[in-house]
Formats: sequence, C-alpha cells, structure tokens
Amino acid sequence: MEQKEKKYGELEIERAKLERWPNPYPDRDYLIEIYFPEFTCKCPRSGYPDFAKIYIKYIPDKWIVELKSLKLWLNRYRDKYISHEAVTNEIYTELWEFLKPRFLEVIADFHPRGNVHTVVKVSSKDVLELKTPPPRVDEPKV
Repeated sequence: MEQKEKKYGELEIERAKLERWPNPYPDRDYLIEIYFPEFTCKCPRSGYPDFAKIYIKYIPDKWIVELKSLKLWLNRYRDKYISHEAVTNEIYTELWEFLKPRFLEVIADFHPRGNVHTVVKVSSKDVLELKTPPPRVDEPKV
C-alpha cells in the first residue's frame, strides 16, 4: 500500500495546542459561548465514529482561548477512542486548568446511535444539582 503524504490540515491538527490571550476586560464578568457543531471521536468499544455538538460557555478571568487553536485542538479527538463521558470531562478539565476561568460549562450533545441520545454536561457551578442524589422511588405496591 502506498503511503500518502499528510495534508496540511492533518498536520495542523496533529500539532494542535491550546493558545490563550489576555482577557481585554478582566474587571468585568461577561459570558463567552462557543459552539462546535462537527465534533467527532470514536467509540472505545466498537470503533464506530461518534458525532456531537460541543457547547462551551465560560466567564473568563485573566485569559481567553484563541478560537483557531481550540478548533484544531478539538479536532484531535477525531481518531481517539474515548467514551462520551470521558471526552466531555477531558475537554472540561483541560480548559479549566488552561484558562482558570471564573465559570466554565462544557456540554456534549451526541447524535443518536442505536436509538440512544446522550448529552453530557460538566459545570463549575452547582447548576447541575448533582450534590444530593434524587430520592429513591420504590416500586409501586400492588
């Protein structure tokens, strides 16, 4: 099989690293919303591609993310075998540690596969109400 030379886009994605810039208004709280509609990764069990829309919301402190670097960095997942839950948490953790924002939320809305639709949300605020588990619902008594 003939080995093909990588295209420039493949090389950019392969070398991608997140970049940050100084926040031009660090004394103000403002919300940045980023939508990435063509996210892909691979199912770690089957190897089938998983497609998702990634929503990132954050209130910056000292840093903002450079958008092209974010786009290329997210594209690095296209050949990675990783679960929906793991990839969402990994994206969140990397952005949290890199930007140190005042608030961060990452939502991964995966396209249905096998009649299952998964949405994974990770947030720095208590908006998910996960601190206290919901009360147990017992089976109805007949």
